[in-house]
Amino acid sequence: MKKTSRFLLIILAFSSIVSAQVHDPSWKNIVFQKEGGWFSSDTAKAYAENVLLYQRDIGGWPKNTQMQKPLTEAQRANLLEEKAEAYGCTTDNGATYMEMIYLSKIYRQIPDERYKNAFLKGLNYLLEAQYPNGGWPQFYPLKKGYYSQITYNDDSMQHIMDILRDLINKTDRFSIQPDEATLARCKVAFEKGIDIIVKTQYKQNGVLTAWCAQHDTLTLLPCQARAYELPSLSGQESAGLVLLLISVETPSIEVKNAVHAAIAWFEKTKITGYKEVRFTGKDGKKDRRLEADANAPASWARFMELENNKPFYCGRDGIKKYNMEEIEQERRGGYRWHSEAPQKVLDKYPAWKAKWE
Repeated sequence: MKKTSRFLLIILAFSSIVSAQVHDPSWKNIVFQKEGGWFSSDTAKAYAENVLLYQRDIGGWPKNTQMQKPLTEAQRANLLEEKAEAYGCTTDNGATYMEMIYLSKIYRQIPDERYKNAFLKGLNYLLEAQYPNGGWPQFYPLKKGYYSQITYNDDSMQHIMDILRDLINKTDRFSIQPDEATLARCKVAFEKGIDIIVKTQYKQNGVLTAWCAQHDTLTLLPCQARAYELPSLSGQESAGLVLLLISVETPSIEVKNAVHAAIAWFEKTKITGYKEVRFTGKDGKKDRRLEADANAPASWARFMELENNKPFYCGRDGIKKYNMEEIEQERRGGYRWHSEAPQKVLDKYPAWKAKWE
């Protein structure tokens, strides 16, 4: 009996942990769960109230905010006071993009006009934030530093363009549809965005290749962000941009050339026979290393030299290293240095090529 009781206690404890994990997901997991009845629940409505509270009058949202977390009365009052402050609104780390998706999903179940108005205000924020040349900064209103560069990092601009494209094409993705005047603005913004993506594709010895995570607003050249994010060609961010280009309904010659060139670059720079492995060191801290693995899927370095595509790594000292083990543990463990994202592009390319050639 004692053994049975002890076993039952272990099972209950384990179930409690699993239950907590299931019922306490991240904001990202909540937003991207499948549309359906849950979005008509009281819980979903409570989260939506927080989304409305966090939105600033300018239309954007701050980043790294777990919108589902309960708020105290003091916190609510503080958010109401901050609504007029535009500082801190961004599209970095999925901010604004995720909130707009959530509002669309809940509006489909509960047609509360506040959700619709907040979504449209967010859309107007995105349109207002675009540079005349077609790019988007990481923060708007502009924040001094690399935050004002044209930002492809973490697919920030791709997310914006995905919203615009699906609204213009009147797909069923969003339950909220802007008026025709706003859709016309969206179309212009999308076309300008495609144009700047094509213009910022880096030429290496006269040959088109890929993109950096951020480009200078004026020169359009690859530029630095944080100390360890040096001007480079990115396997990660370039993949998202090419997926966007191949989604264009009627691609121009320039768009087609950009896609063909990027595909050739992906084929040239893929890494085989190795995989990036996460592990916990003897000190209990998270770490990463490259391990030989003949069965590993192809991957691409997050940073490659502009001159010759050589992968490199960089710590907070800003000094390039060509072996991941040479940078500090904090940066090894706190950053993903390789990506498999370009494989999605390579998989889609044959059908796209057949369609347009």
